[in-house]
Formats: sequence, structure tokens, C-alpha cells
Amino acid sequence: MAKLVLLSEGLTGRSHELIAEKTTVGRVEDNTFQIADPSVSSHHCEVLLRGSDVAVNDLNSTNGSFIEGQQITSETVLKPGQILRLGQIQMRLEVPGAPAAATQRPVDSTMIIPRGQGGVTLNQLEQGPRGGPLDTKVFSKKTNKVNLYFIIGGVIFAIVIAVALWMAFGKLK
Repeated sequence: MAKLVLLSEGLTGRSHELIAEKTTVGRVEDNTFQIADPSVSSHHCEVLLRGSDVAVNDLNSTNGSFIEGQQITSETVLKPGQILRLGQIQMRLEVPGAPAAATQRPVDSTMIIPRGQGGVTLNQLEQGPRGGPLDTKVFSKKTNKVNLYFIIGGVIFAIVIAVALWMAFGKLK
């Protein structure tokens, strides 16, 4: 008999045997399989027995239904061993005597390039693009001419103000 086995923390090991043609799954009590978790909608999905297949149909749930990480929007077959996620709750379909489905894992995009096949060694990086030592002048601190002009302008303005004050107050005596 096929069954859904909960895998999420706090619910691990809890299961529900799929004996009826249609099993409703959701947070409220009127579902055939009640999962009292806030991420599960009141009436989240239905699990349907279609001969030897088990299909899942999302019932417009808030947080979605996913098989092996892929969101389902219409009736989708759930194979033995695959993970069904409703909101934050994960469960696996177990069928006695059935081989577990091969789960698809995301491919790691990291590649190791062996030396001599396009890889670069640390020494080659330190030598720079022309094979000589790296030119450190390229990475020296740039001067900011705007600051220099601002300081010169400020000094000239201060001198003009000082001369104007001296002339104004110097002539009064």
C-alpha cells in the first residue's frame, strides 16, 4: 500500500496510507490527511490514485505544491521515493517493492581545471600579463585634483576676506 511519510522536523515518521482514490491534504480537520502547519493551506492539494500511479493536484494553495523542487500547477505524477513539499512540509511517497525514483539534483557549476589545460598558477598571476613582475604603479593611489582645487580656492577666498576686513577696519582709524 502506498503511503506518504512526513520528513519535516517535528513530524518525522508520521505517515498516511493512500487507500482511497482521492485523498485531500490540508491544515483543517475536514481533510483526509490533516497537517496542522501554518505553511500548509486549509485545503492544499489532493492525492489521486490512478491505477498504479499516484498523482498530485494543487488546490490553488498559498505556498504551492512542489515535486522534487518543481512547482506543480496541474495534476502531476508522484513517483515512489520522490519528495512532495507542501509549503514548508516535506514528505516522501513510499510504495513497498517499488524501486525509488532517481532524484534530480542540481548540477554544481564549479569546475576544476587541471594545470596545463587552461588553468593559471599563482606564479603566473603574480608575474602579470607579460610574464614580468606585476607593475605596482598601476595600483597606486590616484590623486584627487578636485580636492586640491577646492583647498586652493578656499585659501584664496580666505585671503580676499582678510584683505577686505583689513581695508574696511583699517580705514576707520
